[in-house]
Amino acid sequence: MSARASILNRIRRAERTGHVPTQAPSAPPLAAAQASGADNLRRFAAELQALGVDLFIEDSDDAVRSRIVALVGSHPVLQWDAAALPYDVGGLFPWALTGKSPRDAQASAEIGITGADAAIAETGSLVLLSGKDKPRAASLLPPTHLAIVRRSDLCASMGECFAAHADAIARAACCTFVTGPSRTADIELTLTLGVHGPGAVIVVVGP
Repeated sequence: MSARASILNRIRRAERTGHVPTQAPSAPPLAAAQASGADNLRRFAAELQALGVDLFIEDSDDAVRSRIVALVGSHPVLQWDAAALPYDVGGLFPWALTGKSPRDAQASAEIGITGADAAIAETGSLVLLSGKDKPRAASLLPPTHLAIVRRSDLCASMGECFAAHADAIARAACCTFVTGPSRTADIELTLTLGVHGPGAVIVVVGP
């Protein structure tokens, strides 16, 4: 199948299976100075629900690993290097592809597993800083992106995130903000998910 035919088939599938969330508007933004860890998690969860993102909140490292195993099953995986993934998730799938794998093999992955360098409560965004151990392809290429977030990495706002991670952002090869599944209305003004990136995003928040 040619690259053009493959892209068009993916668009057709996305048009048939795309889901547009119908959630009520969430609460007004919290001031960063007033937001506690519990506030951030509550707001983050509300924003993810509005974006159509599946969220799982776990209270232990073991629970995070069990949840990841259950979500992945036997699907082909493209992931960040083991050292870059939190909660020792990197060793769960010995068959997983990484950024060092051949490109054709990476393209066959169905689930991309990444950590998150930060998460922004007021927008439900994930912040991913790519580098040699954290390939961008893991969050962009597979049709499903599974992100693992440490509770301590939640920020109330984008401003707070930039202030806390300025040095790391400056050193990174690329800084990517992921806010829900990929979506576009460029094709006949019809909202379609999963054309320019993953059509599904799953977030697991650990302790």
